[in-house]
Amino acid sequence: MSFGETPITIIGNLTADPELKFTDSGQALAKFTVASTPRTFDRESNQWKDGTSTFFRCAAWRALAEHVAESLGKGSRVVLSGRIRQHDWKTPEGDNRSMLAVEVDEIGASLRFTTVTINGKRGNGGAPSDDAWATDGNAPKPPF
Repeated sequence: MSFGETPITIIGNLTADPELKFTDSGQALAKFTVASTPRTFDRESNQWKDGTSTFFRCAAWRALAEHVAESLGKGSRVVLSGRIRQHDWKTPEGDNRSMLAVEVDEIGASLRFTTVTINGKRGNGGAPSDDAWATDGNAPKPPF
């Protein structure tokens, strides 16, 4: 992360299935929205009450985008971290517009209310081949 960027961590639910697209150069891009709703317990009514939902427009790139599109869907509860980005544009009428969005660095399913099964192998971020703790079955046994 570069100096001056605004990091953010969000816990919430996807409002729809991620939309996977590819740029002209072949880079994968997944766009999706995460809704986060605070809940408070009202002791008078003895019930939980929902606060005002906040909606975050998010984008994931490259392999992460493909993993998001394959793994998550509408209603999936996620924990994500990323950076807030401002996007500026002009409307066809010439009006200036801007919006904030989250460029996702990491995302995963929240395990607070469910369980998940991890499928697949480590990709580019996997353990190096000389890692004594690698789990490929060929690593030497620990000395204890």
